[in-house]
Amino acid sequence: MSSFDSPHDGQAGQRRGGLDAEGDRRSAEPESEAPPAKISVTRLNAYFNKFHAIHDITLDIPDGQVTAVIGPSGCGKSTFLRCLNRMHEQVPGATAKGSVMIDGVNIYDKAVDPVRLRRRVGMVFQKPNPFPTMSIRENVLAGHKLNGVSVKDATGLVEKCLRQVALWDEVKDKLDQSGLSLSGGQQQRLCIARVLAVEPEVILLDEPCSALDPIATARIEELIDELKQRYTCVLVTHNMQQAARCSDYTAFFYMGDLVEFDRTQTIFTNPKESKTEDYVTGKFG
Repeated sequence: MSSFDSPHDGQAGQRRGGLDAEGDRRSAEPESEAPPAKISVTRLNAYFNKFHAIHDITLDIPDGQVTAVIGPSGCGKSTFLRCLNRMHEQVPGATAKGSVMIDGVNIYDKAVDPVRLRRRVGMVFQKPNPFPTMSIRENVLAGHKLNGVSVKDATGLVEKCLRQVALWDEVKDKLDQSGLSLSGGQQQRLCIARVLAVEPEVILLDEPCSALDPIATARIEELIDELKQRYTCVLVTHNMQQAARCSDYTAFFYMGDLVEFDRTQTIFTNPKESKTEDYVTGKFG
């Protein structure tokens, strides 16, 4: 029984290698040897009613790395991201087909509980979204409360998570104030702390800096670099410089297709596909 469907989550599963499945990985395989896969995606298709948003996506997302997903607006980046923890299906009329394997379990199996899945695969959204009726302290603990999970040392957990996002020293004297009292950058770090509190294995970040100023963006980028020491991260961004700075691997999407996936340095300096080169050099976007 997987920890996605077990009523007792216990310890996180051991990290395993990539999925051994048939499928075309010609442009989805880095030329140099990659770390073992944490997430193996095979022939993933997503729809909004009859609109076919992403087409037969196959790639392995390396464990303990930051993978950036880039491409022009409307190319399917965020749809792909939301398919990795089944947030996509919360949209009326949205469906997905294919396989997304995490530690050997297909998250689209009927036995998988989406709520438990999202505890293991957390998400940070484009716009900071602290719960407006909750204090800073309560926001950090919100995931446990909403899932009916008791916390033995709530005070210690709040401090630990706020320290992980370099927010503790800024808010330790106002933990009972509303999360909305914080600046935009602080709110986004609070939202990341909220994700960390439920001890995920994967963190999905959907353009987490697009609503922030340059200083707050730099803080979030520093945090992403620290997070990959403990988590597998997938970062959707429209900012080429951010992808180059923050990620180890990059996937380029165009019109719902995965055009190329490789180490970030290769994507930006020696891509195999001409369409990738045109995009990263600014010829279109």
